[in-house]
Amino acid sequence: MADVLFYHLTESKLEDALPPLLEKSVERGWRVAVQTRDPERRDALDAHLWTYRDESFLPHGTEDGASPDRQPVLLTTGTENINQASVRFLVDGAEPPDELPYDRVVFVFDGYDTEQLEGARSQWKRLKSQGHTLTYWQQSPEGRWEKKA
Repeated sequence: MADVLFYHLTESKLEDALPPLLEKSVERGWRVAVQTRDPERRDALDAHLWTYRDESFLPHGTEDGASPDRQPVLLTTGTENINQASVRFLVDGAEPPDELPYDRVVFVFDGYDTEQLEGARSQWKRLKSQGHTLTYWQQSPEGRWEKKA
């Protein structure tokens, strides 16, 4: 069973919160898939990850790019595990695959977006009933992650 984490954005945007989470995953040697709802959002995140900070480099690609199966971080709109990721991030209300063959599944959702908030609550209930280990993290006023459940 996958460990499932819910990251509730209250103080920053996804573009600010996601890169450090991806960096930590790569530092730990994990392969990562980041699933978005549509190609436009995937491509916007792709462009952002190349430029979000001058002094860093986060190796990544998209499912439509070169060698998607070899990418340490793969941005995708699909549910397939093309790069054999051990961690899957679901952002902007993306629906998870039916099966979760990952060590870790991470939902990152905007607390000010009603659709994303309701979707996260629904996923929490569904995955809890399936016996997954769930944890809930919320941003503090300083933007740090605090474990709430």
